[in-house]
Amino acid sequence: MNLPKEITNGFLIFLGIGIYFLLMNVLGLADLFYLRTLNVFFIFYGVNRTMQMNLREGETNFVSNAVSAMTTSVVGVCMSVFGLLVYSYARGGDAYVQTLSETFMFGGNPSVPTYCICLLFEGVASSVIVTLMMMLYWNNKYAAD
Repeated sequence: MNLPKEITNGFLIFLGIGIYFLLMNVLGLADLFYLRTLNVFFIFYGVNRTMQMNLREGETNFVSNAVSAMTTSVVGVCMSVFGLLVYSYARGGDAYVQTLSETFMFGGNPSVPTYCICLLFEGVASSVIVTLMMMLYWNNKYAAD
């Protein structure tokens, strides 16, 4: 049984982000906030791959491709946030999140669920932006009517 391309490419986004952050952690670069923002390139990759697959299959409807691209990015982001949730609890829970929040966007003392929910909202927002950008990039490939 083949999984839908949106789930497969969302899983690739999750793998890319997960390996990237683990590698940053191993190399001691996890505290550099600007390197954390580069994870958006994994979302671009997954969404672009989904859109290329849709075009190869002959799917040129703008709306269905936009839904497919958005689904891919949201699946990747949700899996990544869930992975962070599990990883955070494995590394010490709220104490681990405190070390992350020192160099990130949070003030105060966020808990693991608060941190993950905020990252989920941020991730969904970046998913919308990436999807819109990729739809503009691929716009000439889709039927206007």
